[in-house]
Amino acid sequence: MTIMPPALPLLSSAKWKGAAIACLLLASFGSAAEAAQCGNGPGGFSNWLQRFRLEAAAQGIKSGTVLSALSSVSYDPTVIRLDRSQHSFKLSFEQFYARRVSGGMIKHGRALMQRYRPVLDRIEQRYGVPAPIIVAIWGLETNYGANMGAKYSIIRSLATLAYDCRRSEFFTGQLLDALRIIQEGDLSPSQLRGGWAGEIGQTQFLPTPYIRYAVDFDGDGRKDLINSVPDILASTANFLASHGWQRGAGWQPGSPNYGVIGQWNKAEVYIRTIGAMADKLDGR
Repeated sequence: MTIMPPALPLLSSAKWKGAAIACLLLASFGSAAEAAQCGNGPGGFSNWLQRFRLEAAAQGIKSGTVLSALSSVSYDPTVIRLDRSQHSFKLSFEQFYARRVSGGMIKHGRALMQRYRPVLDRIEQRYGVPAPIIVAIWGLETNYGANMGAKYSIIRSLATLAYDCRRSEFFTGQLLDALRIIQEGDLSPSQLRGGWAGEIGQTQFLPTPYIRYAVDFDGDGRKDLINSVPDILASTANFLASHGWQRGAGWQPGSPNYGVIGQWNKAEVYIRTIGAMADKLDGR
């Protein structure tokens, strides 16, 4: 049996308009309250940070981790400026490749493939991802570790971006996972220095992929994507394998693995550049 709600009293036109306005005001108040959870300038950052500390505790982050990581964090306007001025992916493939890849990079990459051949062979045996793809990503991301952008505090950058309204939900998750990296003992807050958008280490993992795909390939008990080359290369391969990399299937457009590279970076020029650089490294 369906129970019908009681009939609502009829309202005069004036009363109806008044009720409608009241509803709109309540809706606006709710929207304003939601908007207050983020901000577009430094003014509300301290209040947001207090709320985030409570959220981190509710997510199981220990108080000592929260204190050590967030006690002196401040808003970084430089990070916001950089976030609003990304233009490199608007280039054509030819322009992007010429800007990012040089003959010297290819030569250096081939030398590194020889230097780390035993490690790369073990990685391919385990994950199915060949050395040229891994080394191409390594070179494109940080020029094989030479350009890690370690001038930025990752915690400060992520806190700024989590507070900023443009992608608050995404970067809040990244900040929580950065705290988990600290809590698990892989890296300390002072070691977490990298790119302005929170990228960590020599292949520029964000914290959430770090938590999900980083591996301790050198067996020292820590997943270190800043200093341990075996961990760096194996973690990159694990990311691709976990997204469906097919052993021996190639990586050119139309191949099964082309779309897998797109899970690393969705920009078409970047996907093509990884494949083209891998071809060069492979001597093609």
